[in-house]
Amino acid sequence: MILVTAATAPVGRSIVEQLAAAGTPVRALTRDPSSAGLPEGAEVVAGDLNDPDSLAAAFDGVTSVFLLAATTGFAPAFLKAAAEAGVRRIVFQSSGAIVDDAEPQPDDIAAFHDDIERQIRASGIEWTFLRLAVASADALQWAFDVPGQLEKGDVVRGPWADAQVSPIHPADFAAVAIAALTDAGRTDAGHAGHTYAVTGPRSITHAEQIALIGRAHGRDLRYEELPEEEARKAISPYAPADVLFATWSRHRTSPAPVTDTIERLTGRPARTTEEWASSYPI
Repeated sequence: MILVTAATAPVGRSIVEQLAAAGTPVRALTRDPSSAGLPEGAEVVAGDLNDPDSLAAAFDGVTSVFLLAATTGFAPAFLKAAAEAGVRRIVFQSSGAIVDDAEPQPDDIAAFHDDIERQIRASGIEWTFLRLAVASADALQWAFDVPGQLEKGDVVRGPWADAQVSPIHPADFAAVAIAALTDAGRTDAGHAGHTYAVTGPRSITHAEQIALIGRAHGRDLRYEELPEEEARKAISPYAPADVLFATWSRHRTSPAPVTDTIERLTGRPARTTEEWASSYPI
């Protein structure tokens, strides 16, 4: 049995859907099973990473866990419950912001994920870390969270039209996680103890992202560049602006990182940026 935390988030949902479609026993952890909308082939259970009592039941019979963490302080009780239940492997969605052996880490996001990685390593449970590059994460979400961006017309406003990112389709990240959870594609000892850098397949600019999404959804979307300070002020309530701006600044004159991890672990090419744009909710 595989346990998927954050099972209604885009990646978690896709993991559950793909495992259920393949007939693999999967249990989805969510705070509200009644509104989860997950496939019938999945067992959906109520639980919270910060509630140790709920975790004991969720871990029953589980051999592998996909972990996505958004809060601090949960790890000791979570790892204790996992070990006591006989969980053999944790696949953790970590961050590409981590700099190995850095003391301190360069920012709060890197420090948060680095701390969880350290605790997982110390737990004695097998682990695989999937470090999602900041430039490949859903860095466009800020653009649609800022109120009124698309309600007022077809203009998306933000910083640095030329800043490059490498967007990743959630189903591709999910497929990588499934490979790590099941040791698919390995003929040796498996994915245990491996750290993988995960990115999308192509580096494109902010302006190109918006144009692709507009084209995919039948809208003539265009990107309007704001001065940095104005953009920072608009983004800060909705996303980690300091981390995003630091990443974007590095990729105004050089491409965003692109790895072949998706194809190496899943055996098939990553979905194209056009496919990513078509599936992007607006």
